[in-house]
Amino acid sequence: MFQSSRRQFLATLAASGAAALSHQALFAGTDIGSVLPTEGQQTGNPLPRNQNNTQGHFRPEKRFGVGGVAIGNAFAPTSDEDAQAALAASWEGGARYFDTSPWYGLGLSERRFGWFLHNQKPDDYIISTKIGRLLHAADSPPPDLLWKQPSSFEYEYDYSAEGTRRSIEDSLQRMGISEIDIVFIHDLSPDNEDMKDNWKEYFEVARKGAMPELTKMREEGIIKGWGFGVNRPEPALKATEVADPDIHLLACQYSLIEHEEALNHTFPALAERNISVVVGAPLNSGFLAGRDRYNYSNNIPDGFNEKRQRISRIADEHGVDLRTAALQFCEAHDVVSAVIPGARNASQAEANIKSMTVSIPDGFWEQLKQDGLIAKNAPTPKAAS
Repeated sequence: MFQSSRRQFLATLAASGAAALSHQALFAGTDIGSVLPTEGQQTGNPLPRNQNNTQGHFRPEKRFGVGGVAIGNAFAPTSDEDAQAALAASWEGGARYFDTSPWYGLGLSERRFGWFLHNQKPDDYIISTKIGRLLHAADSPPPDLLWKQPSSFEYEYDYSAEGTRRSIEDSLQRMGISEIDIVFIHDLSPDNEDMKDNWKEYFEVARKGAMPELTKMREEGIIKGWGFGVNRPEPALKATEVADPDIHLLACQYSLIEHEEALNHTFPALAERNISVVVGAPLNSGFLAGRDRYNYSNNIPDGFNEKRQRISRIADEHGVDLRTAALQFCEAHDVVSAVIPGARNASQAEANIKSMTVSIPDGFWEQLKQDGLIAKNAPTPKAAS
């Protein structure tokens, strides 16, 4: 059904008396690598850009990029060919911001990003990666990871100054590129199963080690900016109190279906310091693209399937699709400097970029607010005139 028009599919179900089940059927069984069709009027506009930064903290030029989780074999293996095709399609569509990490596939994502980017000029793209885990060669990777068929490494946490330099040097070697633009302190957070309540102890190590070291590297011109890459706001906000970060990668915190804490608390606190946000997992780990998982887990919060169906029905009434609405919603906030959905093949990368060039009717957002499906004070994009 993913090769046919989404609205044609829904119309067929309605004609057969199955309209009440249409959206449930649409989302059920969405396979890894499949793509829901992009609906709506194309504007032909290029991908959105940030204005020239005059406040001191670095922002990437392009407001749309690609994240490296799926390319690191999250949930299912991705072939080398599909990974390269996804990156090539992203580039062809105008994306110039690429985010990866040593953690993604235990070095696999970085190697795949580097294999593509080493053929490009460093001035033509922005690359971010992360520190916090050092990789060590092993006979086999640890069991029960998110990554399927990862590289054969073990990992250890190291947020010290020395570990930070070592991690960046290792990343440069894995990617085979000459420089890294943004470095995020990764997964130092209470939701990290390895840390839980001990995350503050790791934070103290980073406060004395990684944070001043990254600030020094920024002053030396080795990197352009740094921040935290986390799934909860507390570490990023705490870092803002004790150091001078430029930009935070906040995953699973600002999306079409769940955004009020970030909107009303996290974003205003960061805006006071001119710190911008890269929105990671804008589709909630595929949930807003039809996957039966939410934020890297199979545990979907109560009521979220029904909420997704309601938003999708309204989207269909206004001639757009859920993925397009979700990506453009995340990009509309001023604090956001980039949105980085993942892609594991060319079709997904092309669909993500196509979603950013659709004109969404203003009435769609008005109805979502009227029905209490998004916050009334949430910024939304304006329909192209």
